[in-house]
Amino acid sequence: MISFLESHSFFSYDLGLVQYISKLECDVKPVRLAILGLGTVGGGALKLLKENAAEIKRRTGREIQITYVGTRRPRPDLDLGDEVKQSADLLDIVRQPDVDVVVEVMGGIHPAYEVIKEAILHGKQVVTANKALLAEHGNELFKLADDNAVQIAYEAAVAGGIPIIKVMREGLAANKINWLAGIINGTGNFILTEMREKGRAFADVLKEAQELGYAEADPTFDVEGIDAAHKLTILASCAFGIPLQFDKVYTEGISKITAQDVKYAEELGFRIKHLGIARRAANGIELRVHPTLIPAEELIANVNGVKNAVLVQAHAVGPTLYYGAGAGAGPTASAVVADVIDIVRDISYTEDGAGTIPQLAFEALTNVPILSREEMTTGYYIRINAEDQTGVLADVTTILSRAGISIDAIMQQPRLKDLIPIVILTDPVVESKMDEALAQIQALPVIHGEIVRIRLESLDN
Repeated sequence: MISFLESHSFFSYDLGLVQYISKLECDVKPVRLAILGLGTVGGGALKLLKENAAEIKRRTGREIQITYVGTRRPRPDLDLGDEVKQSADLLDIVRQPDVDVVVEVMGGIHPAYEVIKEAILHGKQVVTANKALLAEHGNELFKLADDNAVQIAYEAAVAGGIPIIKVMREGLAANKINWLAGIINGTGNFILTEMREKGRAFADVLKEAQELGYAEADPTFDVEGIDAAHKLTILASCAFGIPLQFDKVYTEGISKITAQDVKYAEELGFRIKHLGIARRAANGIELRVHPTLIPAEELIANVNGVKNAVLVQAHAVGPTLYYGAGAGAGPTASAVVADVIDIVRDISYTEDGAGTIPQLAFEALTNVPILSREEMTTGYYIRINAEDQTGVLADVTTILSRAGISIDAIMQQPRLKDLIPIVILTDPVVESKMDEALAQIQALPVIHGEIVRIRLESLDN
């Protein structure tokens, strides 16, 4: 097309004309898609592409044609038709000339890593929902995609149907993001909601979550915060322009949260949520996933069940909250197909087809340190079980005062098995100081059992 334009002087060679003619060509030349993985998300994406084909073509000006599906177990229920080829050889699929875009929805690190790498090397655009792969190998893959003039789109990797990646990279592009806090694992949120609303024990609710299909047989990734840490790694990279650094995220799960602490927090006007938090600080960036007390009146404190939400604090617009379904066939497939649509538009309306969806900015803020746990600053909920003796509270508060820790509230609970539960809320303090103070309190002979500490955030600054 370009050579024809260049050889005829009566055509003005400008981008508008190229885009116009490209659009005409798009009407007769479909974008060819391979979907790798036909589980919940892959099956949902395929169904959505088929059911909404006419509307998608209207929005892109171009037909999307599924040419291959990669699956070990055929899915006759999906009615693929004779035009869609099925194969378990994923590497062979991504090498095929009649594949323009590869949609990877298999999950896991391997073989997804090898398959996406091969796709990039063969000039294929990539859409993925694989948060673990991106969090742990994304820097390499994004660099490889940049070198090969293709894109990796990944909206579905974080928060399912909530378009939070697009929000930060487009809607909030004019802003400096100061911090974000997200409920980004529905399983953990379901468990904490049931514990608060019904006073149930963690193990009891986890068993129900597994029966309902919210949690896997091995729930470690969900309840110990690993899944949320993968997602936070990606969110932080988008928010602050830093490399993906999963290994530097402080990660703590919810398996040690008790119904007792959920109840005490409620009495103090707080709710416990499992949050992923990324925050700019004077000396670096905090990346942390852990149970968190937040005021009950905060909107994000009222996100219950399996829903997700992300609260973003930006310097110009202030706080904005994004809420919705974080998992499932429909919501995640919606994000996958939205990425496909973006790539199709980009292929169709750029001169060289290289794409304009921005990749991670490797050159930006790469020297900003990620703070260690000991360097992070937050408020605390502390619960100690003490003997009922005169002077115990005075000893505890003296230790905290000497460490420079200000107390915001103290609540003494009714006796439990000859011990008095004492709950203390503190103002924000560097965690290393709290470590030292709690070690001294733990050493007091009147303190029994392990001291409970849960971080506290006001989310109002």
